[in-house]
Amino acid sequence: MKELHYHLTVKLFFQEKSFGPGPMLLLQGVAETGSLHKSAASIGMAYSKAWKIICSLEDAWGFPLLYRYSGGSKGGGSVLTDEGKMLLTQYQSMVQDIEEAAAASFEKHFSDNILNKIGK
Repeated sequence: MKELHYHLTVKLFFQEKSFGPGPMLLLQGVAETGSLHKSAASIGMAYSKAWKIICSLEDAWGFPLLYRYSGGSKGGGSVLTDEGKMLLTQYQSMVQDIEEAAAASFEKHFSDNILNKIGK
């Protein structure tokens, strides 16, 4: 028997899409690796595209998400700003709340008992 499931994607909008799963992964990767380049590569995204996404998000939100530092003997890198950390944390927390509510609703409306009733 096929297993019924659902899928949610949470995206935030101003006029245009302003945050979602892709940017979340980019920021998480920067937090873990200290590099936008490494973060983009880890999700199969070109660095130039990641850079454009970050710049677009910073324009939309009105604050920097990353501190960028360049060159030197150890190379450059990036770290999340306090605002970037807060945006990431708040988004992750909201997604978790939504997923928990959706799971409860799914169980309520599509549990095995209800599926058996529908099929008869």
